[in-house]
Amino acid sequence: MTIKKISGNITTPLGFKATGLHSGVKKERKDLGLIISEQPASAAAVYTLNAIKAAPLRLTKENIGETGRVQAIIANSGNANACTGPQGDADALTMQEATASLLNIQSNLVAVASTGVIGQPMPMDIIKPAIEKLVPEKDGAEEFSEAILTTDTFAKTTCYEAEIAEKKVTLAGTAKGSGMIKPNMATMLGFLTTDAEIEPQYLQQALSEATDTTFNCITVDGDTSTNDMVIVMANGLARNDSLTPDHPDWPTFTKLIQSACEDLAKLIARDGEGATKLIEVDVQGAISDTEAVQVAKSVVGSSLVKTAVYGTDANWGRIIAAIGYSGASVNPDTIDTSIGHIQMLKDSQPLDFSEEEATAYMEQDTVLITIDLKNGEGSGKAWGCDLTYDYVRINASYRS
Repeated sequence: MTIKKISGNITTPLGFKATGLHSGVKKERKDLGLIISEQPASAAAVYTLNAIKAAPLRLTKENIGETGRVQAIIANSGNANACTGPQGDADALTMQEATASLLNIQSNLVAVASTGVIGQPMPMDIIKPAIEKLVPEKDGAEEFSEAILTTDTFAKTTCYEAEIAEKKVTLAGTAKGSGMIKPNMATMLGFLTTDAEIEPQYLQQALSEATDTTFNCITVDGDTSTNDMVIVMANGLARNDSLTPDHPDWPTFTKLIQSACEDLAKLIARDGEGATKLIEVDVQGAISDTEAVQVAKSVVGSSLVKTAVYGTDANWGRIIAAIGYSGASVNPDTIDTSIGHIQMLKDSQPLDFSEEEATAYMEQDTVLITIDLKNGEGSGKAWGCDLTYDYVRINASYRS
């Protein structure tokens, strides 16, 4: 099972093109993007568990649920088209139909995704004419990745390849997310492309499993968006034998999608609004993998842990407290905890350590917290970021 990370993007897999432009929804930055496959692709997606779901998400979920196929994705930033009533539904449908008309494909093969301010009507007088100007290109991936950003400070992309059934298969992804990040399925928006041959039900299985240990294991601020969605398109142009869980190369494909999702998840956590550091929490010795992730998410989501990391304060008391209230089964007398290479607790008892050395370690841009519960064989990870003054500044003026 050998996979290789390569320099590439969402148009690197065979048969994909993309583009992005500035329509005017946002003041200056690109805000409208398009991905298209040469032929209809198997599709799978995961969606927010927020009870309030945006109109484009509902439309996309319905179409993928009915057909299992997508050939194009139209996405905009700057306006979420959420909580916009019947007009929002009509606007999402208009975006879908305008894109289908542009590309001369069936409208139910177009997925629609939006992100931005909640509760404002979509400016269709701007959006619809802009859709008609989109010209997807093989070298248009960067433009698409820029077009989906909101408060992000950089575009997030990744790309892998592997040999499957003696064919080269490529899988790539791009995502946006910086604030309102505690995905109960995914990021705010994520898009994966692959030239692998795989039926929709098996693609869904692979995506759902990867999501559980990647996008579902990040948090920036504990908020789950109304628009969270990740879509993967598999157009089959690699001409490999169709993949199923019984295929000998199934583990290779699941490793491809797992690796791409983990890369994007960590980039989102690193780019948390106002963040200066990525925090990774690695938990061992839990009763199950599920409980290990539960503990890791509790620690990385703690505002007190996040502010301690920002302030380079090796306050292990905040870590042990977050472990205790995680809801997981723990033995309060057997926990080991380290920050970086510096162990601070052994069997829940404090150890002497150099505060100066700990501070120096925590000044790095990635801070690793390791926990051994010594209560079982389960393991898991979660990712997040520090909490800074800039997070408050950014979100205090988000609409202005």
